[in-house]
Amino acid sequence: MPQLQALVGVLNRRFSFPDIQGFSEQHRDTYSQGARLSDIARRLGTAPPQLQEAWGRLLDSLPFAIHETLRAIMHAALNQSPPTTVTFAWAPSYDFEVTVWQAPDTKTSRGGITVLLKSRYPDDRHPLG
Repeated sequence: MPQLQALVGVLNRRFSFPDIQGFSEQHRDTYSQGARLSDIARRLGTAPPQLQEAWGRLLDSLPFAIHETLRAIMHAALNQSPPTTVTFAWAPSYDFEVTVWQAPDTKTSRGGITVLLKSRYPDDRHPLG
């Protein structure tokens, strides 16, 4: 869905070089345990205004384990020294899914985390919901 593709683009800018260094210094504790991603997104303006509603609905609809997985990844990435970059991607799916992998730093290059989030389209209600 174009909305979610646009939203992960915003996240990718915040969690990539050169933005991640300043973002980490300002928001290191923002993603601490107990924080709601939708509240953070609204407060930080992580989505363009016309997409904020769809973004908030998606974040609020995440199952608890997936919400906490995403929050913990962002918290961990920003609290590394130096911060670890994160690349986010979204794909359509019947149910919610998250896949995470991390390439470690090497002598010649920095590694990074990749997160693939899968969900229904924001306006597509789950048949069991």
